[in-house]
Amino acid sequence: MSESVPISLEPKWRALLRLMRFDKPIGALLLLAPTLWALIIAAEGLPSTELIVIFVLGSIVMRAAGCTANDLADRKLDGHVDRTRQRPLVTGAVQAREAAGLLFGLLLIALGLVLLTNPLTVGLSVIGAALAVIYPLMKRVTHWPQLVLGFAFSWGIPMAFSAVRNELPVGMWWLFAANVLWTIVYDTQYAMVDREDDLQIGIKSTAILFGDSDRWIIALFQIGSLGAFIICGRSFALGWPYYVAVAGVAVMFMWHQWLIRHRDEKACFAAFNQSKWIGLMIFVGIAGHYGESVSPLLGAL
Repeated sequence: MSESVPISLEPKWRALLRLMRFDKPIGALLLLAPTLWALIIAAEGLPSTELIVIFVLGSIVMRAAGCTANDLADRKLDGHVDRTRQRPLVTGAVQAREAAGLLFGLLLIALGLVLLTNPLTVGLSVIGAALAVIYPLMKRVTHWPQLVLGFAFSWGIPMAFSAVRNELPVGMWWLFAANVLWTIVYDTQYAMVDREDDLQIGIKSTAILFGDSDRWIIALFQIGSLGAFIICGRSFALGWPYYVAVAGVAVMFMWHQWLIRHRDEKACFAAFNQSKWIGLMIFVGIAGHYGESVSPLLGAL
């Protein structure tokens, strides 16, 4: 769209798609990746086509719902932040009542999808939906909204195991912990982009909490995530392709430490944006362990 055309005049359908971040798919990829890891490990290979469809669509829908809930909660604040001042609820391209209706519809779709699974997964989905809705409010009451996001973006892991096995094995929680810690890492890097604006309007984040120690604390979370990935691999007897992938993640973590060394906003955003490759690395490592049984899924992706 030309910059000379006011954004509020864009077609409603396009504004709604932007509200759901369909123009910025990285969030959906970061939510989908751990879910696919868990599906493959739980199934010890390729899960059923039905479960793949349910969880892929569910991840896309819940990410859209989370973004809509976030923008509804922040609609009076986003205009004060450079990165968010053109969001549809700020410009008037979408009204609050329209966004609320969209959120309700997305949650209904997600409910319809999870009802195709088993009772344990349905019960877990209630917690997942609650995490998605309350996350935007956390940045007003705690400096740890990134931790809440970590739980929200990792909740597909227990749901995937419950859908495949109807149980939650102990090893699964190490994969969950690895993803929670990793989420704190990349979302803190993301929050470093908005730190000055957030300080002015009173939004809390780990980037603000950590202050000048941000890089070192991020490094501790990176080390913790790598450790949890390794213990998860041992719990499920994963082979060398998985550990090669974990080693690749370690290299990426070091590269991101280099990128954010001066806390430059563009470099911090680049580190966050490259996190999608970490999700892909772990996916390829898990798929590599299970070999040809997962090749159809790799081909589809």
